[in-house]
Amino acid sequence: MPDQPVPVPVERLGFEMPPVYPDPADERAHRKERLAGALRLLGGLGYEDGVSGHVSARDPEFEDCYWVNPFGRAFAGLTAADLLLVDGDGRVLEGERRVNELAFAVHAAVHRERPEVVAVVRTQAPYGRALAALGELLAPVSQEACAFYEDHALLDEFAGAEDASRIGRALGPYKALILRNRGLLTVGGSVDAAVWWFLAAERAAQVQLIARAAGKPVLIDHHSAIATRERFGSDLAAWVNYQPLRQNGDTPVASTS
Repeated sequence: MPDQPVPVPVERLGFEMPPVYPDPADERAHRKERLAGALRLLGGLGYEDGVSGHVSARDPEFEDCYWVNPFGRAFAGLTAADLLLVDGDGRVLEGERRVNELAFAVHAAVHRERPEVVAVVRTQAPYGRALAALGELLAPVSQEACAFYEDHALLDEFAGAEDASRIGRALGPYKALILRNRGLLTVGGSVDAAVWWFLAAERAAQVQLIARAAGKPVLIDHHSAIATRERFGSDLAAWVNYQPLRQNGDTPVASTS
């Protein structure tokens, strides 16, 4: 019989990690490309509703400045060249279209409250909105939901975009916020992580609602939920999980610049 193949040394196995760009210009280009790709992906999933929905990314160099999608443009066709650079007061610094100033104020408030956060996602998805209508947190009913266990908050009163500072404070130190009667907001240390948390929260809400409609869900116990969160709840885990979805779901669009 032939000899069994020997294991490949671990150091020779490929494993993608988040890129690091010492030059702010390179980091800016990377964030803009990931932001545009994330918007196209969210659009493809149907997570926009009219002019509602924004994803923002902090500029790596300019203080209190953020890249965001333009007002009134569909997510699906956006490129990095279409993004706006907006300051914390909602004034457009770069770009050719208006920004939804009222909606963007929520993003600016979150970014200011959480200076370590790179990206904020606040858009429309049905199950997150349904859970928000119930005024409930995500329950540890699945392994995936445990990523949010004791790491998300509920703003248990209706808060419109005019309550931006209250929404920013309500998030606290967590990765996600359920806005009662409105839906989900997520943050991350990268665009990829923030978008993954939004998608993961939406799916966790879907499972929770389906399970509850079918019967009485059995919750994962506290210690197991904590252990699972420690394993799967980091921004690095989110970044890694997002890569196959990004590769399969984001079709590059040629820049017009």
